[in-house]
Amino acid sequence: MILIKSSRLRAVLRWLIPLAAIPLLVAAGVALFPQKQHLLVSLGVAVLALVLFLCGFERRQTGSRRMVLAAVIIALCIAGRFIPLVKPVTALTILAGMYLGGETGFLVGALSAVLSNFYFGQGPWTPFQMLAWGMIGLSAGWLCRPLKKSRLLLAFYGLLTGVAYSLMMDVWTVLWYDSGLRWELYRSAVVAALPHTALYGVSNLLFLWLLAKPVGRKLDRVKLKYGV
Repeated sequence: MILIKSSRLRAVLRWLIPLAAIPLLVAAGVALFPQKQHLLVSLGVAVLALVLFLCGFERRQTGSRRMVLAAVIIALCIAGRFIPLVKPVTALTILAGMYLGGETGFLVGALSAVLSNFYFGQGPWTPFQMLAWGMIGLSAGWLCRPLKKSRLLLAFYGLLTGVAYSLMMDVWTVLWYDSGLRWELYRSAVVAALPHTALYGVSNLLFLWLLAKPVGRKLDRVKLKYGV
């Protein structure tokens, strides 16, 4: 695994990639809707997510071991998308960010979207899914301390991020049907998606309420045992 040795460069990239580079790439991809270049945009987001992941480590051994854990969680996320109605992807992405770091959380969220969509279907929505799930994992890493201390706060965060994910995908829906982001269309899309949004938010709450402690304990043991 290739690591970025400059600590100053890593610090800059850890903020620049998720808050500027990837959102700008996804926004630029909107202009490419007619040309159907969404696969290139998805590939670009995946590459940037990997670079962000590498920015989180100084030692090659630590990064390699954490990559293995990330791959396992990504596989679970992909399998979880086959569960009807409720999807544990967001919950698992949050746990990855909390216990393995925000960079790992972003990687898990982004790659879970693009890899699972090879089965569920690639399209212009994929970069939006990658960005939404990636930012959820990254923010979980930023908020890991309060989220670990309070089960109620973690459950509320799961509910909130489920709603936020749905609102983000409603942006894609409006952009797909119209040349710009018009409030009237966006409001209609949000209202139409309310049952799905509510179900997704509540399912995230339940998954985190049930999985946070057992999964968190396992990840903490692995981190301690292998120095991840």
